[in-house]
Amino acid sequence: MSQKEVLRRLGRQFSDHFGRRHTVAAYAPGRVEVLGNHTDYNEGFVLSAAINLGTTFIAAPSPDSSCRLVAGDLMEEVSFDVTSGARAEKNNWSNYVKGVSAKLHARSKSATGFLGMFLGNLPLGAGLASSAALEMASGLALSSLYGADVPNLDLARIGQAAEHEFAGVKCGLLDQISSLFGREGQLVMSDFRTLKVDNVPLGEDACFLMCNTNAKHSLVNSAYNERRAKCEEAARFFASVLKHPVTALRDVTWDEWQTHSSEMDPVTARRAAHVVGENTRVLRGRELLKRGDLAGFGRLMFESHESSFANFENSCRELDFLVSLAKKIPGVLGARLSGGGFGGSVVVLLHPRDAETAGQALASAYQKEFTHPCDVRIIKPSAGARLIPPASGA
Repeated sequence: MSQKEVLRRLGRQFSDHFGRRHTVAAYAPGRVEVLGNHTDYNEGFVLSAAINLGTTFIAAPSPDSSCRLVAGDLMEEVSFDVTSGARAEKNNWSNYVKGVSAKLHARSKSATGFLGMFLGNLPLGAGLASSAALEMASGLALSSLYGADVPNLDLARIGQAAEHEFAGVKCGLLDQISSLFGREGQLVMSDFRTLKVDNVPLGEDACFLMCNTNAKHSLVNSAYNERRAKCEEAARFFASVLKHPVTALRDVTWDEWQTHSSEMDPVTARRAAHVVGENTRVLRGRELLKRGDLAGFGRLMFESHESSFANFENSCRELDFLVSLAKKIPGVLGARLSGGGFGGSVVVLLHPRDAETAGQALASAYQKEFTHPCDVRIIKPSAGARLIPPASGA
């Protein structure tokens, strides 16, 4: 469904379910991580993009402090009080919105609850940041409902806090910032130490394929938190052996890693190698894009995936198969896993003229190898999260 179709369907379902019309609506896109994997919580650099798939959240004030939240695809409802700071043990999908609502309530002190419903066209578990899209869409809608002026970076932090405290995932700010700061035809360049965000044009002669392996992953139940702990352990090690201050792996150069890696636990050294190498690749990639060198940028994407496989070990057989195949397809410039890993999607960089042929080749080979489909679609860098004006069809 298109965004307009999602909004129309959601509006009808809201009226039927609650017996009234919604008063606020917001849309937030998912994101594709193009270069820079697990660098955000290491205070490093990422090139990402908001994409042309996302989540719409609509709401109206409730007559009291009660909140009724409905997942529009399942038509399942969860009820809670706006003052409640407790996470849900059942219907875990509600925790993303509950967390955002709790943080906004603490900020605005509004005693008003809400009637809320959401629906999107982002495939769940595909590594496209569906949870962050829900957080940002609900955050924008509820901020408007409560009359709260929340700057984008504050809203991103609220979404992150919802992940940490309600969903149990120690994520960085990559997904939320990408969703908020996207621009059409441009990548989002984020510095996660200073939280400076810029946009870098991708160029008209480039597009992405997103290949959803349908190998579902849940970061809560995966090794995400263990990987983060290893990165923090590595940072403490480098702080003890380097003469300059080190507060995160952002402060470690590749030369320094090579000099001291043999002194570390081998697993911790490999985890650090991935993050330090990724930061180097992002900075190099930005310069290549500014020069229009898409082929060079694509090679960095292949290098990034190899590091995910060998050093961070957050890939899987399905992801590796697609990246290996992509290298052999004419017109493909680069490919890598996108997101936390352990399943999800591969992002492929190529010229638009080659997208259809390459997509068919990837889908066909994947089906033959794994006997279930790989969803392949063209992804466009798109505008970021926004409120939807009343009576709008989008």
